[in-house]
Amino acid sequence: MSEYSQFETLIPVRPDDIDMNLHVHNSRYYDYVIAARYEQMERCYNMSMEAFLERGFSWFARSAYIEHKRSLHLGDVAVVRTQIEELRSRGVKVWFEIHKQSDEKLAARGWFDYAMVSIETGRPQTIPSDIVEKYSI
Repeated sequence: MSEYSQFETLIPVRPDDIDMNLHVHNSRYYDYVIAARYEQMERCYNMSMEAFLERGFSWFARSAYIEHKRSLHLGDVAVVRTQIEELRSRGVKVWFEIHKQSDEKLAARGWFDYAMVSIETGRPQTIPSDIVEKYSI
């Protein structure tokens, strides 16, 4: 897949994730990936989202794609696996898969394409070399 490390985060399905069809609403899959990435930024890259904000940076989702394979339900635990697919001078493309923990069946997969932006201007910024180094594991 990629030269970058893959990380995993467990996210239990909550009652408010469930829609009228009694499974996880499609928008929650994006929420699961974002929550996993925030957790992984701190735990795996040793640079929390707060650290980006303190330096005047944030991430802007330029585009995202998700392919739903099967439903998650109340009581399930989502296993969210993410991996950098491409690291560019001003952004990063992050691949993800979400599996059901109990049987490891694929629930969804896709990617996010993020741009690093200045909090002050909202404009794309070149990713500093120390951040590239942290993300290049």
